Amino acid sequence: MSPTSSTLLLRNLHEVFGEIDPARRRATIEEIFHEDAVFYEPGGTYRGHDEINRIAGVIKAMHPDFQYQLIAPPEEVGNGGRVRWVEGSPGKPAEVAGTDFIVAHDGKIAVIYLFFDKLPD
Repeated sequence: MSPTSSTLLLRNLHEVFGEIDPARRRATIEEIFHEDAVFYEPGGTYRGHDEINRIAGVIKAMHPDFQYQLIAPPEEVGNGGRVRWVEGSPGKPAEVAGTDFIVAHDGKIAVIYLFFDKLPD
């Protein structure tokens, strides 16, 4: 059985962009992303496992103690899904908010879009 878009969204958030260990991060990328997947974010476009792994490592290294918290459960429509989140150091107010959108095919992420959001009040 293929993973749902919700499962892919959560694994991406916690096991890719929230993962400090490069080997575990890379293994998850290979499991949940198509080989030619594309990640779009305001700072650039990244194609394939190598580039997604590289940028996920760069982002995590900037704030190694940051953790993601969901604002709401993931939502699915057809082969797409989204999840809204905040991120910050444990025990402190969130510093970043965002929404991840994915398009999945055959149980893997084909495309992911990151939008930064205004922090909730």
